[in-house]
Amino acid sequence: MKTLKTKLFLALLSIMVTGILHAQEKTTQAYWVHEDVVRPAMVAEYENICKELTDNMKKHNIQEVDVIVSNTADSRYLWVSKIESMADIEKPVFATLAEKMGGTAMSDLFDRMDKCYDIEHNYIIHLDKELSYMPDGLTQTPEGQNYRKFHYLHYTPGDRAMIKEKMKAIRAMFVEKGSKTHYRVYKSGFGTRGEFFMVAVAAKDAIDYATKASANDKALGEDGDKTMGDLFGNLLKYEEFVGRMRPDMAYSPSN
Repeated sequence: MKTLKTKLFLALLSIMVTGILHAQEKTTQAYWVHEDVVRPAMVAEYENICKELTDNMKKHNIQEVDVIVSNTADSRYLWVSKIESMADIEKPVFATLAEKMGGTAMSDLFDRMDKCYDIEHNYIIHLDKELSYMPDGLTQTPEGQNYRKFHYLHYTPGDRAMIKEKMKAIRAMFVEKGSKTHYRVYKSGFGTRGEFFMVAVAAKDAIDYATKASANDKALGEDGDKTMGDLFGNLLKYEEFVGRMRPDMAYSPSN
């Protein structure tokens, strides 16, 4: 009976979340994030194994996988894949690769990878196209800009609507001032701990980011200080992480 109840709950949850994903498809795009929290001493080995995985997917032109990868300074690796429904998470995306590699080659590879970390997470985030500011075209991977700053804006469920309005005000200000600092906004989703907006800002490197940030502060002026202060004064918590995109670990199938 307990097993049956669990299956019914998961089925109902899948239907509910899938419905939410479809309802949001006009203004948002859902992404499945697999996050490995790698032990600092195992980073080099982990990356070598991941590149081995990517090389095998390229060799066999695996069609079921399409993923971008980033890592943060605190040794978290995020594998990000676009999804249209919860059903996409349940697909055996590595079944073809396992067959192509033969025997236990793929499972052996993942066994080696598992020894590099103690914690892994799976969750969904939603790219909010209306809150993001990318006047030259919305893309997660601007060419030549692999440096990242990830800004996490945590808030309480009761402040959800209010915080979103303040995010809209910030975007409107960026548009009015013609800001050269572009950003993407992601909303927390199923499987995340608490609610937050994550703002991703791309740059060539740390110096390029600092230069853009300084120019942006001048462009926004006192209006920027007031509008930003109004947002931050209502947050539950703020976190900032330095990261970078990893095109050497990412994979997209060939046509």
